[in-house]
Amino acid sequence: MTAGPARTHAPLIIDVAATELNDADRRRIANPLVGGVIHFARNWQDRAQMSALNAEIKAIRPDLLICVDHEGGRVQRFRTDGFTRLPSMRALGELWMRDAMRATQAATAAGQVLAAELRACGVDFSFAPVLDLDYGGSSVIGDRSFHRDPRVAALLAKSLMHGMLQMGMRNCGKHFPGHGFVTADSHVEIPVDRRSLKAILADDARPYDWLAGTLTAVMPAHVIYPKVDKRPAGFSSRWLEDILRSRLGFDGAIFSDDLSMEAGRYIDGELLSYADAALAALDAGCDLAMLCNQSIGDGRPLDELLDGFAAAASAGRWQPDANSEARRRALLPETPPLGWNALADSAGYRQARQVLAQAGLAAPRQGA
Repeated sequence: MTAGPARTHAPLIIDVAATELNDADRRRIANPLVGGVIHFARNWQDRAQMSALNAEIKAIRPDLLICVDHEGGRVQRFRTDGFTRLPSMRALGELWMRDAMRATQAATAAGQVLAAELRACGVDFSFAPVLDLDYGGSSVIGDRSFHRDPRVAALLAKSLMHGMLQMGMRNCGKHFPGHGFVTADSHVEIPVDRRSLKAILADDARPYDWLAGTLTAVMPAHVIYPKVDKRPAGFSSRWLEDILRSRLGFDGAIFSDDLSMEAGRYIDGELLSYADAALAALDAGCDLAMLCNQSIGDGRPLDELLDGFAAAASAGRWQPDANSEARRRALLPETPPLGWNALADSAGYRQARQVLAQAGLAAPRQGA
């Protein structure tokens, strides 16, 4: 199956069940509403398998954005068969406190290695970096954060993003305007941050202000900030349109966070269907809506999302947005990746690994 004519807007990001596509996966990937696939550790066996999986996805839909949460530290989906064990972002922040210039160099190197290895296996895009600040009380953010100081977080994130871009990969800052202050885990609870807009903009959201021209994508937090809006940020046009786009000047793609999370479908105290939650996210200003980990088993939630979204479009409840589609396509790599064997011959990749190793921030690469 070929991609056919250009789609007017493919706003949904879904997952696939295992290490190979099944017929249901193929049917969903071919759906013109689907704009991307996100992988998890269950989709990984080894490099050859991942490369074959992604090649089959692209054979069905060459325009599909193949994504993964691959930040480094404890959020790194692929860890074996030669993949570098990347440092946590906190480790880079700790290095900053000893040697700021060495830390920025290491952050750039981490971005280069992250992007080069993923792209060598056919992955287009990683949801990185985390821009949340480290207040010390959030278990879900924790060492995923660079630092408590927004200036340090912004500079290290910019260095990491520079390294990713050098290897042809775009970036995604998360979780706007900030998830680090609240202790509740939005995967299982609905966090509430009762600070004022002024306090948030002066601290947690500062990296988004400073990096608005560098970020290519942003993912909002499943957090409610009641002094700003009663809705979670990912369902709030106040946060996404008025503040992120108009006030801070961001013009890249906005992804919803995973709509299967506990905080991902509650609006005004009501639990929405997956399709209605996706529509609400897009209505608020997201370009793309993501539903994860629902392909396992019969995958009924994914089919309900696709069928419900198609019905909403037929009923006029949703209209394709050419600008959103352009932002999605802008995240696709523009250059061919280096193959895995070619990485060893790449001076930039070799140097980046050496920088991480000299800083004590990368485990030896094995199985190359």
